Amino acid sequence: IFLTAFFANKVEHESRHCNGKGLQRQGSSSFDRVYTANQNCGHAYPTFLAVLWCAGLLCSQAPAAFAGLMYLFVRQKYFVGYLGERTQSIPGYLFGKRIILFLFLMSVAGILNYYLVFFFGSDFEIHIKTITSAISPLLLIP
Repeated sequence: IFLTAFFANKVEHESRHCNGKGLQRQGSSSFDRVYTANQNCGHAYPTFLAVLWCAGLLCSQAPAAFAGLMYLFVRQKYFVGYLGERTQSIPGYLFGKRIILFLFLMSVAGILNYYLVFFFGSDFEIHIKTITSAISPLLLIP
């Protein structure tokens, strides 16, 4: 919520800086960048929440929480990078995609483990938690 409030504050600040009413500023590239970055972050947020919740519930909470915190940091990096030149936001965007993929794979592993337990009686939960706990620090590598 604080991150979304920060983004909205930046949009409002840039809107006031352009000396106009409303959020539509024709010809202001700085406002367009701030507004677009805010919209991009807002559109990615529901996907992030869904995979974070599923990964934490179905697989392991600690690696999912770590990946969630990393994603919030990366979104901040993406937003700030987007305010400069658009090419500066690419590392944050790619890093965010990698974190979303990690959370998605955690969710899939949790679902597969559930069906293995349900149909075959084999529980790999300890192995999955060990693997995800070992892999989650690799998210720090750019």
